[in-house]
Amino acid sequence: MSWHCITSLSRAKCTKLFWSGLFHPSCNQLRNRPVMEVNGCDEHQNYEILAEIGEGAYGKVYKAREVRDQQRLVAVKKLNIPGHTESGIPAFMIREVALLRKIGYFNHPNIVKLLDVSAGLKNRSLDLTLVFEYIDQDLSTFLTTVPSTGLSLDKIKDVMVQLLQGLDFLHTNMLVHRDLKPENVLVSSRGEVKIADFGLARIYTYHIALTPCVVTLWYRAPEVLLHSGYMSSVDMWSAGCIFAELFLLRPLFRGYTEAQQLQKIFEVIGLPSEDDWPRESPISYSRSWCPRDPCTQLLSNLGQEENNLLLQCLEFSPTNRISASRALSHPFLVCA
Repeated sequence: MSWHCITSLSRAKCTKLFWSGLFHPSCNQLRNRPVMEVNGCDEHQNYEILAEIGEGAYGKVYKAREVRDQQRLVAVKKLNIPGHTESGIPAFMIREVALLRKIGYFNHPNIVKLLDVSAGLKNRSLDLTLVFEYIDQDLSTFLTTVPSTGLSLDKIKDVMVQLLQGLDFLHTNMLVHRDLKPENVLVSSRGEVKIADFGLARIYTYHIALTPCVVTLWYRAPEVLLHSGYMSSVDMWSAGCIFAELFLLRPLFRGYTEAQQLQKIFEVIGLPSEDDWPRESPISYSRSWCPRDPCTQLLSNLGQEENNLLLQCLEFSPTNRISASRALSHPFLVCA
């Protein structure tokens, strides 16, 4: 299997894609194997839709249950891409399915499981159905249920350990998620934390300068905002933002433009030195961003160990930012 085919997705090269019987070996079309019909039942339906639980640019997510096992709940993600019947499968679709199938073989407890996948052509549109294990809620929803007194330190440690274990697994396998945010972190009723939504994920072997439209603005690393090359360290910045949010119960940096987001970041971590500014960035270094004020404590109500870990996650320089594996060995989390 050619991972170059999946990551760069030349239409011609995608004809080589053939894994697990999902694709025809002689073309770049998914097998036309229906899993379900959302608007009704037929003899081939495997899942019964219970409720719509999410919606995105290309489709919807439903809570459903297996017809053969009424006790088993699943999440069904249905994507519809108009005008792709002739040109083949869109890049992000192949990327998400391929990555999920690749990492699914490891059955990692902190990565959402892909259970089934199918595709078909309907009204000159490509329909793709992904069936995942069902998780009760995402972290964003979970945080809205937390009392004003906040989460206990033990709970914060537990969430972060599981999140970092998932990231460590991805990064060890040369995968960068690129869209880590509370909405893409699932929390089960049993307290299991799982990383989901790999539509923007990429395999990395070198610094990549891709579209900055990755990661919701509030969780976006400075190197992405500065249109610089980046690697797995972008996920650790996002993890740091989530870490702070577990204490604050609100996002740490809330800008509404890229420039404003950078300003919000520098107001907290201080303006980096000119030497640390990425040379390949089209945005020039300027002391007008804010006064140079090194920060030793990001959140006033945090203890020394918590602040130290947070500072290392929110290090401006990607090369100096803590990795997931090192973060798991941090004193704050070792006692979790």
